[in-house]
Amino acid sequence: MPENTRLSGSIDQINLEFVEREATPRLLMKLGIQLHLAGLSLSNTVLILEVFGVERARSTVHNWVHKADLQPESGQSPDHVAVDETVIRLNDERYWLYAAVDPETNELLHTKLEPTTNKVIAHSFFAELCEKHDVDDAMFLIDGSFSLKDACQRHGLDFRYERHGNRNSVERIFREIKRRTSSFSNCFSNARAETADDWLRSFAFAWNQLI
Repeated sequence: MPENTRLSGSIDQINLEFVEREATPRLLMKLGIQLHLAGLSLSNTVLILEVFGVERARSTVHNWVHKADLQPESGQSPDHVAVDETVIRLNDERYWLYAAVDPETNELLHTKLEPTTNKVIAHSFFAELCEKHDVDDAMFLIDGSFSLKDACQRHGLDFRYERHGNRNSVERIFREIKRRTSSFSNCFSNARAETADDWLRSFAFAWNQLI
């Protein structure tokens, strides 16, 4: 599929029902949201909007992204699901990012940001994943994490240990997320964990549109 078709399709899916009194044309709001989620910093996104005669603060674009409440599409039926957990930093504190990926399409199925990692949190992540997608018959690919193994067993899901192969898809996504969250510190500086969690779901939405 041509890249411009993907971009236009992604823009069409951005819902602006939250807008009440916004002087910015809606198409440019959608463009600003899409450009930032596709990899442009807030500063550069603002510069692009200025080309169209629209001057907005970085915080304004950040609020657009947050209020749009974007997230991956539900109702997927993957054959395999790669699940992993990794540490990212928010205001110099460690948080655990859980992510589930369809390794055949590289699409993000679900993300969750947590202040720690344990069996209860892993179980909650899997419960949300099972509610959003048809994964009862999927094969789950996990590493040696005891909490992920326990969650699979508690939900009656088939799983196998795999450190490479199809699990490389989730590792690539984690690398990109870490690059974005470290490079674009203005996304997360002084942000609450809930705001970062929203941003990560929005990132997942954009990732799925552009892969």
